[in-house]
Amino acid sequence: MCGIAGWYDKNLNLKDADRVLNVMSATLVCRGPDDGGIYSEEHIALIHRRLAVIDVENGRQPMTKTVGNRVCTIVYNGELYNTAELRNELISFGYSFSTLSDTEVLLTAYMHWGEDCVNRLNGIFAFAVWDKRSRTLFMARDRIGVKPFFFYRYDSGLIFASEVKTLLKNPFVSPQVDEQGLSELFLIGPGRTLGQGIYKGVEELLPGEYAVFNEDRLVRSRYFTLTAHEHTSDTKKSIKEVRELLIDSIERQLVSDVPLCCFLSGGLDSSIISYTAANYNKHNHLPPIDTYSIDYTDNDKYFQKSLFQPTPDSEFIGIMVDAIGSAHHSVTIDNYDLFKALTAAVDARDFPGMVDVDSSLLLFCGKIKEDFTVGLSGECADELFGGYPWYHNKDILFDDNFPWSRSLDIRRSILKDGFLPKGEEYVRQRYLDTCKNTEKLPSDSKLEARMREMFSLNFHWFMQTLLEEKDKKENTLPDSCFCGRIDW
Repeated sequence: MCGIAGWYDKNLNLKDADRVLNVMSATLVCRGPDDGGIYSEEHIALIHRRLAVIDVENGRQPMTKTVGNRVCTIVYNGELYNTAELRNELISFGYSFSTLSDTEVLLTAYMHWGEDCVNRLNGIFAFAVWDKRSRTLFMARDRIGVKPFFFYRYDSGLIFASEVKTLLKNPFVSPQVDEQGLSELFLIGPGRTLGQGIYKGVEELLPGEYAVFNEDRLVRSRYFTLTAHEHTSDTKKSIKEVRELLIDSIERQLVSDVPLCCFLSGGLDSSIISYTAANYNKHNHLPPIDTYSIDYTDNDKYFQKSLFQPTPDSEFIGIMVDAIGSAHHSVTIDNYDLFKALTAAVDARDFPGMVDVDSSLLLFCGKIKEDFTVGLSGECADELFGGYPWYHNKDILFDDNFPWSRSLDIRRSILKDGFLPKGEEYVRQRYLDTCKNTEKLPSDSKLEARMREMFSLNFHWFMQTLLEEKDKKENTLPDSCFCGRIDW
């Protein structure tokens, strides 16, 4: 989508740091090929690279707004799905707007509500606002963690960025990996402990977290966490509520000033999204929605069913295309092309990832980008709606470890004896901490309590891995930058 970065140093005049700022910006071109800008004054610099989706002409960043004697500047990566409601509310308070972009609405929301603005945002975002009057930097990340926000603190300042590779282009950040980072890479990867940036000293804002930085003091606060509640609706009401929420979520994300399409695998999640998008276009007298699916050379010959995929996608894609009348495109990828894209996939992620899963998504998004800038997918629905086998197979559900990595034996087999001697203890503690921090109700049965833990494990680990994969694989090369919206 877009790329952001920033640098505060109380001892340096960053107006003289053009070379470093330009090098940092260059690492983000793949995220934002349409435009770029740098704002700098004595001790602060903000960097933005833009993939234009809404108000293409007027949404340039960094964006500065003056209200009275207050001047604030924002860099922002994301999308707000309640832009119209927020703009109208802010207009009622006397504010005016010079653009149609959600960037100006977000900046104005911060200027009006301050830190509390995050509680009013419906969307996916990572942003930073420099308040010139108070000399403070406000930083925030969306509730789920769809948009990345890494940072590095040192004695006289702070550096932040959408990607770790951007941080590493700053001379204050060294590419050092300590024992903790190695344990994350070799024994937990491709997942990461929330907040852990692998490289020594590199951290990330947590999902649902904001921070205020003032010269040399960083104060972090959570504005959203998972909480346990009694489910009081009956089946009929629950179905109605879920349907309404899904339709509202999908339709809000169909707003775009550039071409938009849907991923269609033939599975339940992408089928619901494509169906809703097709109905939306029909009711609004728009052309049929375009849908995309992926297949592999000779997949019909070599497909083997598994717990995760009992049938080939192709059996259901045609049924959905006929039902919704979409303009469908099938992308077929050769195994050799997958192999050739492995290095680019790792470079995009900044860390080792999910091998051919990463490279296939990278190639798929690159192909879609030839005609479309925005795509909706059902990524992460299995985490939120319990679609994985470990939610239903009680032998796996009650197995006391990460369900997708039940043994470290294979990982250990590629490591030298004695390497990371406390690795098993480290992984075990990460698992136990997640379960311990899962909120439960006194009335929960053993099964209900474990299901809450399983949801938490998926939310904080497996889902974050997929979100990171989706974010990075859509933004690899300048000619394949792509905005994927995740509707769940």
